[in-house]
Amino acid sequence: MAGRRHRRRPRRPRRHAGRPCRAARRLGEGRRAGHRRLRRAHGRRARDPGAVTGLAHDRTGTGPPLVLLHPLGADRHVWRPVLAHLAAHREVVTVDLPGFGGSAPLPPGVTPTPGALAGAVRAFCDDALGPASWHVAGNSLGGWVALALGLDRAAQTVTAIAPAGLWSAPLAPKPGVARSLARAVAPVIGAATRVTAVRRVTLLGTMAHPERVPPADAAALVRSYGRAPGFTAVNAAMRAGRFPDLDRVGVPVTLVWPEHDRLIARPRTIPAAIREIALPGCGHIPMWDDPGAVAAALLAGSAVPAAAW
Repeated sequence: MAGRRHRRRPRRPRRHAGRPCRAARRLGEGRRAGHRRLRRAHGRRARDPGAVTGLAHDRTGTGPPLVLLHPLGADRHVWRPVLAHLAAHREVVTVDLPGFGGSAPLPPGVTPTPGALAGAVRAFCDDALGPASWHVAGNSLGGWVALALGLDRAAQTVTAIAPAGLWSAPLAPKPGVARSLARAVAPVIGAATRVTAVRRVTLLGTMAHPERVPPADAAALVRSYGRAPGFTAVNAAMRAGRFPDLDRVGVPVTLVWPEHDRLIARPRTIPAAIREIALPGCGHIPMWDDPGAVAAALLAGSAVPAAAW
């Protein structure tokens, strides 16, 4: 009607597309906290007080979760060459072990044995992925940690590439000359690794084809090796022990042996139930030597049906 004013309704605050309101966020946080409490109450072992739960990691891909653990002195980026081969088949979770990459070392007073590192990985993965819902694979030290997780039945399957710890007796301490050199050359390593001959000399001990490593990746490997705060303690604990329980791992295990490994030899005897895969033309860290073959081994190892055991 003429002369009658219409009252304007007060505007509601605009919500951003895809962003829940405050009440919904609180409800979601409450539900997630409840789920975490339920997981703790049902079927989860008491957590190791020395474990570090906040581990640096990356996640990509879809499918059953596959956790990848790096060698001594490296970090999670060592798996970069194989990610494109895995992402269509697995949710890949690359993790920095405590004391390496972006992960803090274990707390003071906790000896960083492979078993202790496995405890930290288990705490992280159970929180992030759910207990016993994931597969694990590792290279060298990461392979030993993966076997320790299998011994504890924390993962569904274990794939270990050139795993450390299967030696017949503990190893003698090793001087840190190579690490001192890595720290010394760190300021110029980016430019140096652009030269193929430098990459070949630097990485020949761990790879069969160092020339296949991109310069930036080679420089990153040298830097991570030189600056990892956990290296000395983890290396000492690793060399002082061994993994004698291969025949007691209660989940499917696949051992992967690079043909040109100059650091770790295959043990003379392997339990008959364990699957073995050879990697022709590859060195101790084989991800750049043959990404497709490494990815195929990881997919095969994480596809073994649990019903077979």
